[in-house]
Amino acid sequence: MTEILNSVRPSTADLTPVTAESTASAADRTRIDPVVDPPARRLTGRRVAVVGMGYVGLPSALSLASAGAHVVCVDVDTSRLEAIRQRNVDLLDRDLARLDSALSERLLELTSEPRALQSAEAVIVCVPTPIDDHLTPDLSALSAACAAVADNARVGQTLVLTSTTYVGCTRDLLIVPLAARGFTVGSEVSVAFSPERIDPGVIDHAPDLTPRVLGGATEICAARAADILSATAAELHVVSSPEAAEMTKLVENSFRAVNIALANEFSDVAHTMDLNVMEVIAAAATKPYGFMPFYPGPGVGGHCIPCDPHYLLWQLRTLRSRAPLVNEAMTAIAARPGVVVERARRILGDAGRPLSGASVLVVGVAYKPGVADLRESTAVEIIDQLQAAGATVSFSDPLVDTVRTRHGGILRAVDDAQDRAWDLVLVHTAAPDDDMAWVTGHKTVLDTTYKLADFPGRHVL
Repeated sequence: MTEILNSVRPSTADLTPVTAESTASAADRTRIDPVVDPPARRLTGRRVAVVGMGYVGLPSALSLASAGAHVVCVDVDTSRLEAIRQRNVDLLDRDLARLDSALSERLLELTSEPRALQSAEAVIVCVPTPIDDHLTPDLSALSAACAAVADNARVGQTLVLTSTTYVGCTRDLLIVPLAARGFTVGSEVSVAFSPERIDPGVIDHAPDLTPRVLGGATEICAARAADILSATAAELHVVSSPEAAEMTKLVENSFRAVNIALANEFSDVAHTMDLNVMEVIAAAATKPYGFMPFYPGPGVGGHCIPCDPHYLLWQLRTLRSRAPLVNEAMTAIAARPGVVVERARRILGDAGRPLSGASVLVVGVAYKPGVADLRESTAVEIIDQLQAAGATVSFSDPLVDTVRTRHGGILRAVDDAQDRAWDLVLVHTAAPDDDMAWVTGHKTVLDTTYKLADFPGRHVL
């Protein structure tokens, strides 16, 4: 398969289907070997488009540019494109340096014009796929992006969808529309699904250091997509179809959701039995097989775990089928912010202070440490519930300036949090470089991260 990757280029020539005989062995057919030559300029002279310049699309574009590609960056949000031009974006230091280099070398072409996709030999779709307030998938951005890609497709292109979605979406939104335009998928145009694996703020999980799954509509589609993506991933694992790759992403994040819900449940159990749940999990993690540690917290944010399993549950409802374990896990995860607020109420009550009228500081509002990302952050839901209960809520976060809430409008971060007296300090997200020693000076602290050192005023969920 390595020979295939080194020889295949997205053109109308050499369209012989990939067969088992053309690979190293039948047993190796599902894996493409890691690229052995230096990836820095493997795509030099090649033109690749990325649709969507968010938390997935921008790092993807930078990985492609680092491999030497000229990247056409398409986004309907012109303010986002301008922020990228000004280097005013939330990225790892390494990626900020790569952004500066790519812009200086004119390897990034920023545009809101879909017709620019026609100039690229490959198009990678990286738009958000959230859920709405009714836990129903919001496919508006993805549908619009795929429609633009299909409308501007040309012979010889390779089209790769990376946005998390339901099983069959690549076929519905790309393969079927392309066929309706008269394209033969697998010969005139190649289509594949390769779910994103990006962990914002974590350098060890950068895209080019992480294995990636890929499923093509045909074997030649997979090989052509791999020809582009292999320069931006640690290795590629090829599965039999786009549907198998789509299901892979849903399994990954449903697995995480179920285990986080279990960790939260055990934190409640440990509290009832007056045990330290973190001590117990650390002890269980010494087992070298059959156990993977997950940790409790105030809830789950971002656009992966709180959203992705609902794409599965939504699709199963249309099929008159169920996944009761996943459903229960998602119900428990959704309820977790309410557990935090109820715990705050009890802690204040034990101190002789009602929640109504209490001054509460929420420390850290991003959904995870080290990022300025508020997508699905449980801090926002916790603030909303605290305000609804009559509390006066403020927040501090080194990376976030404002939060929009349902009951209090726009909240702005306080600069003097350490110098004020609060009825309750609720630690939601502890920034990696933030000195939290000042928190120990407050008599009532709710540590939802379970990571602070123990002190007299500290409480956990």
